[in-house]
Amino acid sequence: MPQYLEHSGTSWQGQTVKHRPSPIDRLDPRVRVVLVCAFALTVVLSHSFIALTAGVGVALILALMARLNLRRTLRRVIAMDMFMIFLIILLPFTTPGETWFTLLGLSASKAGFLHALMILLKAHAVVLALLALLGTLSASHLGHALARLRVPDKLVHLMLFTVRYLDVIGQEYKRMRRAMQARAFVLSTNRHTWRSIGYLVGMLLVHSIERSERIMDAMKCRGYQGKFYLYDDMRVTRSDVVFSGFFSVLLTLLIGLNFYG
Repeated sequence: MPQYLEHSGTSWQGQTVKHRPSPIDRLDPRVRVVLVCAFALTVVLSHSFIALTAGVGVALILALMARLNLRRTLRRVIAMDMFMIFLIILLPFTTPGETWFTLLGLSASKAGFLHALMILLKAHAVVLALLALLGTLSASHLGHALARLRVPDKLVHLMLFTVRYLDVIGQEYKRMRRAMQARAFVLSTNRHTWRSIGYLVGMLLVHSIERSERIMDAMKCRGYQGKFYLYDDMRVTRSDVVFSGFFSVLLTLLIGLNFYG
């Protein structure tokens, strides 16, 4: 399992990933979870471009403090933008309002464009903050923090097992792909390729279910009863209090900018 959640996607490809220690790493995981939730809630409920621009600036500062890898972070942000590009294109043509310009007989409204831009700013601010405050946590630390914050045990278990076995499923997928390549399989755009990919996905699901049953049996043999036992030394320190106070002031300013804007 990758040491940090930030690396969970790259480990599938066997990349060497490193994270430089940062001031964010010294904060209590519970404090980081609470602060990022408060920041995300504040940004999502914001309706002023001034506040949203400031929110993106705060998220960038957090990313710099967390010493995120620039190339890896940029790749994740671009991947998010690829999902949102259609929203940005369609909103001006589907939102009623004053006509801004006309394209192929379709009227685009300025209100729709501003709405799309607002959504884009919110998404960037929240994603960067999540990568900075939570992406640099290990799965076990995040699980313990969520359990200490009284998050239901089933959700904590689901998150931990998902992160733990993503890499295992990835290894199983690569093993099956190598077996297909050894039989001279080449990806193409024909019916045989689509059928083979369907078989690959189906067998991957079957193997995953079988592995989960074996893991559950092994855990029950070791006395597992569905309870999450906490063995950690999480303590709120002076640095946590100082950072939380400073961050709370920033959130208050963001809220104030909404009324000012």
